[in-house]
Amino acid sequence: MILQRSFRWYLLATAILLSLAGCASSPQPGTAHDSARATDVGGKAASVALQQVGKPYRYGGSSPNGFDCSGLIHYSYARVGQPVPRTTGQLWKSMTPVPESQMRAGDLLFFSIDGKMAHVGMYLGKRQFVHAPQSGRSVEVRSLESPFYAQAFIRAGRP
Repeated sequence: MILQRSFRWYLLATAILLSLAGCASSPQPGTAHDSARATDVGGKAASVALQQVGKPYRYGGSSPNGFDCSGLIHYSYARVGQPVPRTTGQLWKSMTPVPESQMRAGDLLFFSIDGKMAHVGMYLGKRQFVHAPQSGRSVEVRSLESPFYAQAFIRAGRP
């Protein structure tokens, strides 16, 4: 119980920090800060996704009643006003690839399951990501350092 409370405080603190990161400035369209604007949207989407931790996995789900992996991405970006495709395959095709060294909050992480690209999560920073893993589990935060995800990781992409 104490560990669960500590983890919830960690999630809350992370969500607050991600939210505050976007409040430092308000770049105007057409300025040299347009890339920072994309970071703001990604950071806000990551904060929304992080708030869904503990929500159940549901195949085809894209609401707090239940999420599948791409449904979590679709919901989180829609909540911050940036539409993205609904399925993992459509997301893969529409994202701009990002080198691993340049990943930032809100970038999408694509994973190979059983030899094919079949899973997506959202990068939070510091090698952590949030995702809706599979039936019987809930939305959770995981590390790219974990053996399974380190091996399954294919690439990152940015909306």
